[in-house]
Amino acid sequence: MIRSFRSKMTEAVFADEDVPRFRAFERIARRKLLVLHRAVSLEDLRVPPGNRLEALNGNRKGQYSIRINDQWRICFVWAKGDAYEVEIVDYH
Repeated sequence: MIRSFRSKMTEAVFADEDVPRFRAFERIARRKLLVLHRAVSLEDLRVPPGNRLEALNGNRKGQYSIRINDQWRICFVWAKGDAYEVEIVDYH
């Protein structure tokens, strides 16, 4: 379950609000946020394989990501079966 958001724009997408910056992929992002919200373990995020769940390194060590598309990711911290600090990030 998503417990907190790091970005108000990400929270707005999750709440089914229009976010002009994310309009090109808003439906996909919302669907992936719902998958994250329903997950009870990290393993739940491995399906579908297109999520490409990854543990991140560097200044994002301790975070995970799933892909929205080649450019955008949903990054989050996973703890005790919940997602925290969820944000949509331009990874390039």
